[in-house]
Order: sequence, then structure tokens, then C-alpha cells
Amino acid sequence: MPLFWLILIVLAVATVGYVLGRSRALASAGGERRKLHSLPSYYGANVAMKAAVPAFLLMIVWLLAQPFYIDNSISGMIPDSAISEGSSRGLVMAEVRRAARGLDNAVAMGEISDDFARNARADFNDITTRLKEAGQIVTSEITQPVMRAAQRFRILDATASLLMAIAVLLVAVIGALWGLRETKADFWARNTVEGGVKALLIGAASIAILTTIGILLSLVFNTIEFFRLYPAIDFFTGLTWSPSFSGRGGSSELGIIPLLWGTFYISIVALAVAVPVGLFAAIYLSEYAGPRVRAVAKPLLEVLAGIPTIVYGLFALLTVGPLLLSVFGDDGVGIMQAGTAVMTAGLVMGIMLIPFVSSLSDDIINAVPQALRDGSYGLGATKSETVKQVILPAALPGIVGAILLAASRAIGETMIVVLGAGAAARLSLNPFEAMTTVTAKIVSQLTGDADFASPEALVAFALGMTLFVVTLGLNIVALYIVRKYREQYD
Repeated sequence: MPLFWLILIVLAVATVGYVLGRSRALASAGGERRKLHSLPSYYGANVAMKAAVPAFLLMIVWLLAQPFYIDNSISGMIPDSAISEGSSRGLVMAEVRRAARGLDNAVAMGEISDDFARNARADFNDITTRLKEAGQIVTSEITQPVMRAAQRFRILDATASLLMAIAVLLVAVIGALWGLRETKADFWARNTVEGGVKALLIGAASIAILTTIGILLSLVFNTIEFFRLYPAIDFFTGLTWSPSFSGRGGSSELGIIPLLWGTFYISIVALAVAVPVGLFAAIYLSEYAGPRVRAVAKPLLEVLAGIPTIVYGLFALLTVGPLLLSVFGDDGVGIMQAGTAVMTAGLVMGIMLIPFVSSLSDDIINAVPQALRDGSYGLGATKSETVKQVILPAALPGIVGAILLAASRAIGETMIVVLGAGAAARLSLNPFEAMTTVTAKIVSQLTGDADFASPEALVAFALGMTLFVVTLGLNIVALYIVRKYREQYD
């Protein structure tokens, strides 16, 4: 049964339970609401909650556990002889999953029969060609072990999905019957429903914390594994970034300093653009612009924050890069060799960061008490003198916090760097040379069929851990400054 229809059926059971719960509550009170402990809607909500919540929790747990169970079952079917040199069992399992999905899609499209998908043999049938003709993604020639594993994968996946549907529907029905059995005039339905809603709210609030812990643990464990294969001293002090996939590390030099330099250099250029423009825009909007101008200008300025970063990257690659090359290239000053450079990515990233700086600074400037402005005007100061000598010093801690938050956003940017700054890891002071950042190299190291047992793939987690620590530190400092400022005028 498709997951969409399973969810609809569970919701239908919950809806029917809600209606029956209301009716049963009123019937137990002889039709008089005054004899009920709670409103009839609470009795219906209690039945619906007991039907839907356990069913959906079971569904989520099942969907999380099912892939692990199937992968462990299928992995044993693949002999070591089927794993070619330079590959791994994980890569072969990825090909098995692709082949299984391809068979499922081809059967659904009517390109092949289900009987053919179940019984076809890779050595007798050109199954790879058949799947490609059906428009499915097949990255290599499907071998006989992969084909047998894919067929077994389809059977286990279909069986597990059917069992999940039966179990989920059974739990939903049992929950609804349980709720209906509880439905009596003296049942504390409101307390039960509010307790359940409180538990759901606590669970929703815990998702962010648990997700952060999960991300951190995955980074920590893989980073530790990387440092078992590659010296930490060489990683943090190396001046050369030259990964090699020729062997278990080969002659790789994985020094992070060139990547950190490119990251901070591009971020500095971006902040040099975003901070003045954003701060001046915030001062104008908060102190000089009239209500009509502010109502139009502020939303237009914040539209920049809603543009996808890939669009900024294309803008850097197709417009800003060629424009800078025409001025600073061989036809101009002669200090720029290509359109991809630190300056290209920095300028476009600065444009992207303008709404972050301007919006936060505008809110912070507006939070300065009006009494400070009135006192300055009362002493004879002009508006410009008030802004320069009273408002900006008072708002400075909050503005610094806004700048640090924008800096952490710049450090974590990827697409603009990939398309606008190039891929060269170098230590240079020339802003018109191509450089790269930590985020760009994380993408490149995990792109393709890399062996996750090699330092060249695991280094992505060490890079991510380093970037996590840097941005976390910036965010902590920024939040501390902003909170200290807000407490000053609360």
C-alpha cells in the first residue's frame, strides 16, 4: 500500500473515532452536556488522538528501522568476489538499491512485467539496457550478484511495507476502540487531551535539540575515524591541500589552512560590501525615511534574502565575473586571469548578506529608546549628530552582533563560492585570484563514488567539524552581545 494512502486511511479512522467519541459521550450523559466532565469535542479528540498518534509513531519507527534491516539482510548475499578492486560493499549496496528502484519504476511504468523483474537473470537478459531504455538511472553494468540482491531487495521491501500497513492500521483501530471504551460522562477527557498535546509540543521542541545532537555525533565519530588515518597535526598545520584517491591516502596532503584562508578571505570581502551598505540602509530606514518610503523600501530590500543562493551563484558566474574580468583582466589592468575569483564571490555574497545586516540593524536601532533621541535634540544636536553620537554608540553592541551573525552566514555559504570563486586551494593576498572554501571542498570530497574508508572521503567530516566549531563560536558571541544589548533597554 502506498504511504500516502496509508496516512489517509489512518486519518479517516481518527476522524470516524472523533465523531463516534462525541456521540458516545453525549449518549452516556443522556444528551445533557452539563453532566459531562469535559466538552464533547474533548471526548472526540481523545479517541482521535489515541487512534492517530500511536499509529503514526509506529509508522515513523518502522520507516526508520526498515532500511537498516533490509540492508543487513541483503548485504550477506553479496560475495566478496563481487566487490571489484577500488570499490566497497557500501558502493555495491548503493547499486543494488538503484537497480531495485529501477525495476520498481519500470514495472510501474509498464515497461517490463513484474514476473520478468522477479525472475530475470543478468547473464541471460540484458537487464541493464532494458532499465536504461525505461529511463531509469543505472550507473554501471548490472552483474548477476547485484541482480539477485536487487530482486531480493524488492521482495523484502514489499513484504515489510505490507506488514507495516497492517500493523499501523491495526494499532489505529485498537487505539480508537480504546478511546471509545474510555468515553464516559465522568471521564476526564480534557485533561487527557491537554496532556497529550503538551507531550506533542515537548516532542516537537525536542526535535531541534535531538537533530543537533545527531549531527554533532555523526561529525565527531567520523572525525575521530579520520584522525586515526591521518595525523591531526598535519591537518591543522598543513599549507597544502592535495587529496589523492590513488590508495589508502596515497600521497595526499590534507592541510586545512588554505581552505580556512579562502573561507575567511571571501567572507571579509563579503562583509566589506554588506556591512556599510546594510548599515547605511538601516540608518536611513529607521531615522530618515518616511512611513510610506519605509513601507516600500524595507520589503524590497528584504526580497534579496528570499533569492536562492544558486541564483546568486549564476549571477556571479555569468555577470559579475565577466564584468570584473573586462576591467581587471588582460584587456584592462591585467591582474585578473579568470572570472572566478575571491572578488567575484565576495561581491555577490556581500549583496546576499545586505538584508541580514540591514534588517537586524534596523530592528536594533529602532530599539534605542526615544528618550535618548529627545534628550539629544533638547541639547541642540541635529539629526545627523544624534545618529552619530547617540544612536549608533547605543546600538553598537547589537550591530556588532548582527555583523557576526552575517559573518557566520557567509562562512557557511557554498553555491556562490563553487560558481564564483573557483576551486583552487591556495594562500594568496590577491583578491583577483581563484580560491576555495571549506564548504566547497566538503561538497567535492563527498561527490562521486568515494570510498568512505579512505582519508580523502572522511576528511569532509573533519572539515565540517572545524566549520561547525567556527560558526558555533561566532553565533555564541553574537547572541551574547545581542542579548546583553537588549537587556540594557528592557
